[in-house]
Amino acid sequence: MIDIDLVRRRPSDLRRALERRGEDPAVVDELARLDDQRRGLVAEADQLREHRNEASKAIGMVIKQGGDADAAREDVRRLSERLKEIEDEERGAGEALRSLLLTVPNPPNADVPDGKDETANIILRQEGEPRTLDFEARAHWDLAQSLGIVDMERGAKLSGSRFYVFGEMGARLQRALVQWMLDLHRTEHGYHEVGVPLLVRAEVMEGAGNLPKFADNLYHDGEDDLWLIPTAEVPLTGLHRDEILEPGTLPLRYMAHSPCFRREKTAGGRDTRGIKRVHQFEKVEMYQLTAPEDSAATLDALVGHAEEVCRRLGIAHRVLQLCTGDLGFQSAKSFDIEMWSPGSQEWLEVSTCSTCGDFQARRASIRFRREAGSRPEPVHTLNGSGLALPRVMIAIIENYQRPDGSVRVPDVLVPYLGQTVLEPVS
Repeated sequence: MIDIDLVRRRPSDLRRALERRGEDPAVVDELARLDDQRRGLVAEADQLREHRNEASKAIGMVIKQGGDADAAREDVRRLSERLKEIEDEERGAGEALRSLLLTVPNPPNADVPDGKDETANIILRQEGEPRTLDFEARAHWDLAQSLGIVDMERGAKLSGSRFYVFGEMGARLQRALVQWMLDLHRTEHGYHEVGVPLLVRAEVMEGAGNLPKFADNLYHDGEDDLWLIPTAEVPLTGLHRDEILEPGTLPLRYMAHSPCFRREKTAGGRDTRGIKRVHQFEKVEMYQLTAPEDSAATLDALVGHAEEVCRRLGIAHRVLQLCTGDLGFQSAKSFDIEMWSPGSQEWLEVSTCSTCGDFQARRASIRFRREAGSRPEPVHTLNGSGLALPRVMIAIIENYQRPDGSVRVPDVLVPYLGQTVLEPVS
């Protein structure tokens, strides 16, 4: 959630920030109107309380002097009724203001490049040369079936389109990847692993920035009002909701392996072949809470942690800075990490690393103290996939395929998988 002081003191800056994102800046005027209305009602309520207190004291004075206190009691009753009306109006104005604030995206950092969509993203660097094969490369949707990794037909039979079943080799390969990535991030990057619920309350989704904006793209259990998580970022944000972190607590580094559930309504017709864009997939999520002054360096480190996975798998990757028009709703600055896949001849996004500044912290009320007794401040939150599956599996299958249809296992995974080659089963 944006800081209301932006509306009060720097409305022109906020309008410009929204314009850079391609959003309608008129919302700033409506926010200002609701804020003025609420503040006016607060002031009026304070005056009424003061008058009511004075009238209440007058009752005692009249009684003490032996007079008739009925008129004074009537003043108190009238003032109390009016105060209740004003308090109800104030509550309504506050709820309207907060509801509108929840729809406003995070202003982009000043160093985020302007652009309308992903075509304006900037390639910052590339590591490794995209692998070229001396035979006709096959796409993962063919290779995965022959290797017994994926069964799309049975997935569709069970759950419909964009669901899949992993065969034994697919399940083992995914498990090996997850275990290796968790070990890498824990032992070398300092993350603390947690296991999180897959269903969360609406206020947790709201705190992470997924509600109300993305309600149509989430799976919802209406009876219990619980939401299936689209990423472990959501419950990781909620871990410290409504908390004040004591001095010396920051930084906090969490990671979680979880399934992710997305309706993908906004991606109709895109990437329908294979397992590139599906309704349910797994990933390892990295998440950090930091002091504001450490946010920029932490984002660079987060990107490096995601890149290290690509390096050790021996697959060419590149880093892109996202432009304003391609930023996520919660993000103030983001980088995509993409792996090369020679079979489908494309770069696959396997991670987005973002800083959300204090945007999520304000929504979830996560604050910290710099020293004992100091005024609490919002933390900064950052997140990134480390990495997302099954696109990493696609990149491995396509990069390490061999002419006979088998796939060599990357060296770092051999101890986890217990074999060096994936052989065709059909």
